[in-house]
Amino acid sequence: MDQLSAMRAFVRVVETGNFTRASEALNLPKATLTNLIQGLEAHLHTKLLNRTTRRVVVTTDGALYYERANRIIAEIDELDTSLAASYTLPSGRLRVEMAGAFADWIVIPALGDFHRRFPEIHIDMGVGDRTVDYLAENVDCALRGGVPTDQSLIARRVAEVSLITCAAPGYIEKHGTPKHPSELETDHQCVSYFTALNNRAVAFDFRKDAEALEINARHILAVNDARSFLSAALAGLGVAPLPLFMAAEPLAKGELLRVLPDWQIDPIPLYIVYPPNRHLSNKVRVFVDWLVQLLTERKLDALP
Repeated sequence: MDQLSAMRAFVRVVETGNFTRASEALNLPKATLTNLIQGLEAHLHTKLLNRTTRRVVVTTDGALYYERANRIIAEIDELDTSLAASYTLPSGRLRVEMAGAFADWIVIPALGDFHRRFPEIHIDMGVGDRTVDYLAENVDCALRGGVPTDQSLIARRVAEVSLITCAAPGYIEKHGTPKHPSELETDHQCVSYFTALNNRAVAFDFRKDAEALEINARHILAVNDARSFLSAALAGLGVAPLPLFMAAEPLAKGELLRVLPDWQIDPIPLYIVYPPNRHLSNKVRVFVDWLVQLLTERKLDALP
């Protein structure tokens, strides 16, 4: 039995949902495809598919085998093409994840440059701060703020995002200007940010010389998306420690004003993360190299 051909046949049947479409996709006679699947089941001593006259249903063992077989086939295909990689442009579908702020302010405006360099790479970008199952969703890489909590992920620290404390002129006119971070727990209010991981508002860490404070600020609104965080600050709903790259334009226009300028906020480390046991393909390498260069040029850790 040609086990690799049988694995490819099985994977395609699962993905297409029936033998007819799978045989057409693989350009194989349906009888040959059926024999490959039957031979694979005999080799494994287990049933992978339950067949009816109308559809094919994957068994529990079949679902487990599909997940592993799909990864193996992908790695073999990548290995087959890697020898010629230095002579050809990388190509294919690239699945990435990142927060909306990184997508809207940094990555998407520059993607025209990436496409000119690598016109055969097609990007599917998941945008948001939700928790992602990298393996189940077939994600190649992600750009994430903060230290990854999933220790199984491969993480590469690539930059830092500086934060700057701001408030809208309307907020300051109504509530005054805070003079000390502790006032954010008593006399003022913040726009707060909660994480999808635990749905709890994040504390803000302020530093001045050798003094460090962890502030659990009062708030009337907490959000879990940086774009909404900025919108709430512009609406005067509270003091907001904002990423500098998001706050720079509203500050220049006078739509936001800097407060607590003598107090620094710990920057947010930026990581590119990969799922475990995933071969790093050429298309992922060139995208990551381009992304690191882009983040370096943007100087996200530079405060005015």
